[in-house]
Amino acid sequence: MKKVLIIEDEAPIARILQAYLEREPYSVKWNPGDGGMLDLFLTWKPDLVLLDLMLPDLDGLDVLKQIRQHGSCPVIILTARGSVPDRLQGLQQGADDYIPKPFDPDEVIARVQAVLRRSAYMADSRTVRLGSLVVDFTACTVYLHDKLLPLYPRDWSLLAFLIKHPNQCFSREQLLDRVWGMDYEGGDRVVDTTIKRLRQCLQDWPSSEGEILTIRGLGYSLHVH
Repeated sequence: MKKVLIIEDEAPIARILQAYLEREPYSVKWNPGDGGMLDLFLTWKPDLVLLDLMLPDLDGLDVLKQIRQHGSCPVIILTARGSVPDRLQGLQQGADDYIPKPFDPDEVIARVQAVLRRSAYMADSRTVRLGSLVVDFTACTVYLHDKLLPLYPRDWSLLAFLIKHPNQCFSREQLLDRVWGMDYEGGDRVVDTTIKRLRQCLQDWPSSEGEILTIRGLGYSLHVH
């Protein structure tokens, strides 16, 4: 049974989410964002986190950074801060999805299922070596020149997708559909931002082995030799 950790200071919202999640069924634990939150995350090891940004004593983005320091567990942000700049900031810092309040619990369940499906899709048993770049689809890790690259979960998902479809061009809309999901509402600028981060991480990857190309007017392609 998949495990979902809810970090939400409003008990009524947390109880509603827990009831809907347990109906699916998922195993659910709730933390209001107090001092024991990180310990619970580390010891329970959830498969996904639902994270409120507006916590009483903490900034949810700081909580997201702490989670990212300890792994690539998928995180969906739930918050009243639903403007486009707020959404982009959350996604740029490593969130897998962003749902503004008020929300429909059934929509939350659908997005949880979609994110978990994408995570399961990426976790196959193959390891791919592209010159000095080694991609392990089981461990969801990427090594360049034998050094582990610190990738956000969404960066990993996009790179993994491109590696599984080398030398093919995908538009922003296609990448949003295949990597972010059809229900994503943040706009296609997030694709450009994620590609930029990937290129920075891969800047020491020799172009003779592979590179992410921009195909003018069409989209992006991972070109490998």
